[in-house]
Amino acid sequence: PGTCFPIQEGYCVLVAGKTATKTVNTSKSALRQLSDFLFTNYKKGVRPVQNWRKTTNVAIDVMVYAILSVDEKNQVLTTYIWYRQHWIDEFLRWNPGDFDNITQMSVPTEAIWVPDILINEFVDVGKSPDIPYVYILHDGEVRNLKPVQVVTACSLDIYNFPFDVQNCSLTFTSWLHNIRDINISLWRTPEEVKYDKSIFMSQGEWELLHVLSQFREFSVGGSEQYVVIRRRPLFYAVSLLLPSIFLMVMDIVGFYLPPDSGERVSFKITLLLGYSVFLIIVSDTLPATAIGTPLIGKIKTIPLLTASNSKLIVSVWYLFLHVTDALLNPFSAKLNHYSCESTRDYEGGASTMPTQLQEESSLVVENILQEIAAIRQFLEKRDEFRDIAREWLQVGYVLDVLLFRVYLVAVLAYSITLGTLWSIWQYA
Repeated sequence: PGTCFPIQEGYCVLVAGKTATKTVNTSKSALRQLSDFLFTNYKKGVRPVQNWRKTTNVAIDVMVYAILSVDEKNQVLTTYIWYRQHWIDEFLRWNPGDFDNITQMSVPTEAIWVPDILINEFVDVGKSPDIPYVYILHDGEVRNLKPVQVVTACSLDIYNFPFDVQNCSLTFTSWLHNIRDINISLWRTPEEVKYDKSIFMSQGEWELLHVLSQFREFSVGGSEQYVVIRRRPLFYAVSLLLPSIFLMVMDIVGFYLPPDSGERVSFKITLLLGYSVFLIIVSDTLPATAIGTPLIGKIKTIPLLTASNSKLIVSVWYLFLHVTDALLNPFSAKLNHYSCESTRDYEGGASTMPTQLQEESSLVVENILQEIAAIRQFLEKRDEFRDIAREWLQVGYVLDVLLFRVYLVAVLAYSITLGTLWSIWQYA
């Protein structure tokens, strides 16, 4: 209550008792009158407190809208968030009853003091829309609401790929002010922030698990938001894991082929070609970093390919020994056909040349004895070599069984690893 005394055309002085509170322009709109009242002597370069010892409390809030990209090689995470902050500006207060019951209004951001709160992990300027206005309330509260594309550094661990869970921090701090000037707090409670997925777009490769919030005090006050995301492995299970499992099953089937058959060698070479083509195809799929290799890549590339190559070597060895032994088996003693024919010829003419026939007969018998001795010596050497070949074939058979068991253990370890990673991913 008070009395308005006119001082010039369109203006009057509102007097409550004997004290003038403000000058009202009756010809202007209420918003323009309020704007003139608030910003006539406002200094945006000064922290808005009456007592400089008083700390300005800035409450912030983060809502994740989308996970745009995760760059494992460069260790960069790109997210799109809705960022909210509010603080009290003691120089932007008014009585709503004096200005047509206006309780809030929007003003340009560059016209007021704004805290210099940044994200420490920023590595690039995102393509964020420009929001030039903020809302101010009659009690001095300023609300700054804006969407922000955040490109931040994050230590990405791909050891459990494709069942990996990433934890990336967003640290909000004042760049110049210390904790005595600006205190950063949470707008909502950590429990409300943690499981809030009301605006999250979840159709991409990555799924938002939760957002953890905490306050940490160092040289300046800061609030840390931990964005916990996990990869959806369905695409990699279809394009990466199933083909690899099929190749491993075919490799196990190859053990049941005879070790000394050429079909086994051809089958193993075909599988090795399949492995090579498969690794070339998925080389761009596996994330590449300088700090590690996915566990699945280590298990599959080193042990399984080594076992498969070892099996191929054993099969070639088997085949070599088998062929060598086969080359020695087909032996037939070659008699001196000429001597036999000569013997038959001389039998027909025994009546006319008895002395010469006896001499020729003794020569034939001597040649036959030499042939028999050569055959006996050859058969003895052949038997000796065949015994040695059987021993090496037995060694090869033992190695083949041993490699088969080692390969089964490797496949079992691979399966257990997949199951464990899947369980960790599911219950993360």
